[in-house]
Amino acid sequence: MAHSAKERWLTEERRTALSAYAFISPFFILFAVFGLFPMIFSFYLSFFRWDGLNPMSYVGLANFQLIFNDPTFFSAIKNTFIIGILGTLPQIIIGILLAFALNSALIRFQHTFRTLVFLPYITSIVAVAIIFGLVFNNQPFGLANYVLSLFNIDPVRWSQEYWPVKIAIATMVFWRWVGYNTIIFLAGMQSIPKELYEAAKIDGATIGQQIRLITVPMLKPFILFVVFTATIGSLQLFTEPLIFLGRGLREEGITMVAYLWRDAFVLNAFGTASAAAIVLFFIIITLTAINLLITNRIGRSKKVM
Repeated sequence: MAHSAKERWLTEERRTALSAYAFISPFFILFAVFGLFPMIFSFYLSFFRWDGLNPMSYVGLANFQLIFNDPTFFSAIKNTFIIGILGTLPQIIIGILLAFALNSALIRFQHTFRTLVFLPYITSIVAVAIIFGLVFNNQPFGLANYVLSLFNIDPVRWSQEYWPVKIAIATMVFWRWVGYNTIIFLAGMQSIPKELYEAAKIDGATIGQQIRLITVPMLKPFILFVVFTATIGSLQLFTEPLIFLGRGLREEGITMVAYLWRDAFVLNAFGTASAAAIVLFFIIITLTAINLLITNRIGRSKKVM
């Protein structure tokens, strides 16, 4: 009777469901081990003092007090947002212009140019940071300083001064992501009816007017997506400042992820590093909520229209 009851429970539909769960289980297992558990453990660790070797000691909110009383932490937050803005705005403007050019019938070898534009995205981040480290070398023979010398401008200490550090890192971010965003904008432009452009040409609209009055309004969802992904990416910026500035991570260029990495793996202060990670998590959640709110409002306004 037990065997028959088991057969009644294990129906064909349930067998199919169990097989499906078995196929997708590796993802959830890996996510639980390498994603969910580290997040929960990081939240737990933010209330303890731990150097990675000795026993943990509970300190309550002391780790949060330490980072909020640390001027470098607020410099890291400010640097992260400044570098994000410097890297994101040019991406959007140049990305839309490049996508418009690649979508134009006047451009030959479009597939070749699209591949070339996308190549920086698949290039190693470390290689990009090393190359740009040579470009923005502090010495007069650095490429950036050599170009400035042609205009009789004194050499710039790119890795030591407040704004040059941010401009150099933002340039790396721009160079790596502009091709990716161009492809996204290109996909959005290909969904715009060509009749709109043809009607605009008949009315005598210039290329600039076509971009401003047709392309940009129709690309609003894609622009919001690019802004959202670029914002999240800038908040997670780590490799570029680390390779460019070295383990010293000067206050002029340290980012939030670099700050928590320094606390954890240079200073062996895993508690304060976890506290910084929790603050970063809530910043990302807040910006995500704002992005979703703006997206939903734009979607509702389109339905009303």
